[in-house]
Amino acid sequence: MEFFVNELKDLLWAEKELVDTLPDMAEAATTVELKNAFNNHLAETENHVTRLEQIFSILGLEPDTTKCDAMAGIVDEGDEIISDTEEGTAQRDVGLIFAGQKAEHYEIASYGGMVSLAKTLGYYDVAEILNETLEEEKTADALLTEIAENHVNYDASTEPLED
Repeated sequence: MEFFVNELKDLLWAEKELVDTLPDMAEAATTVELKNAFNNHLAETENHVTRLEQIFSILGLEPDTTKCDAMAGIVDEGDEIISDTEEGTAQRDVGLIFAGQKAEHYEIASYGGMVSLAKTLGYYDVAEILNETLEEEKTADALLTEIAENHVNYDASTEPLED
């Protein structure tokens, strides 16, 4: 149970960090499709924060956070991609998609484990809430793959190399 609560704190920090970061990623994105994907996922992520707070309440705990070093690193990498790529390029979008998918994959792994652990602990209502978020993270990841494969990766491959 202690591990479960610690992971909830970690996830709450990570989701709150993404609420702060996704608008920057949307602004940095070149294609309207990617901008929309980040902005739409921002609304979902705000809901993920609410769900985690609801879980703390179900468990009789005050919502609390612990810095998630993994997500902090992913966010830092996303910031580097923005600063290291030229504005308005598909190359930047490729990097933003990579950063977004790294965040999604971290969350998919975390929420997947938490769903299983919640069931093991007998918190089936909590498992259902966590599973809702897990499914949204999987959908967001699939959308980023679709955007990359439909045109962004190709567009980036045909752009001139940056100096």
